[in-house]
Amino acid sequence: MQLHRMTWPEVEVYLKTKTGLIVPIGSTEQHGPNGPIGTDVICPEHVAIKVGAADQVIVAPTIAFGMAQHHLAFPGTMSLKPATLLLVLKDLIQSLAGHGFDRIYFLNGHGGNIATVTAAFSEIYADMGESAPKLKLHNWFMGPRTRKLCKELYGDAEGSHATPSEVALAWHAWPETEKHMPIEPRIAPRGVIRGAADYRRQFPDGRIGSDPSLATIADGGRILEAAVADVRENFAAFARES
Repeated sequence: MQLHRMTWPEVEVYLKTKTGLIVPIGSTEQHGPNGPIGTDVICPEHVAIKVGAADQVIVAPTIAFGMAQHHLAFPGTMSLKPATLLLVLKDLIQSLAGHGFDRIYFLNGHGGNIATVTAAFSEIYADMGESAPKLKLHNWFMGPRTRKLCKELYGDAEGSHATPSEVALAWHAWPETEKHMPIEPRIAPRGVIRGAADYRRQFPDGRIGSDPSLATIADGGRILEAAVADVRENFAAFARES
């Protein structure tokens, strides 16, 4: 059930019996030499659509831009400043709350969004008080089944950016983006990120601690199944909260 494919009367009928929805949020940023720039958009959207179909929950259009300023030294990255993203989130939440959605679940695909999304929630609670909807942020890749599977598949080669798991899931969603190539070093270095130029200097091909050459479309299917099970369980618990 995708919001942008529904009519307003259909949404009005939905709200008579359910008041929750899922908002995928990601980022448009580099994902190493073989990962699509839209990986952080594709992954949460792919999972959310499957969850929405299974549980008859509305899925909002994906927020495709996030806080990705540290990736801006790589061509194709598009970023919002934290303050801009915060205002966008507040406006969207208030729009949805005004229609009667009172359980708004953000399914996140980009770690750089976490601080800003959390800050936006705090401002909504402060501004709206008792009338505020209940809000939750969940990273699609952090569920127990998903983490266990990724550890089994990739071990220490999973890394923290341009990971084989997210690349595999993106390829599963959009098979035409699959790209296999030799990558050196096999496992990228790790380190602290201080800004866009520093990122490009330390991690010249965009990866951090990962080996996305291990990704396969078949892996992506298994990861999708695990992530959907995790998110269904997590969203159901959120929907039951008093």
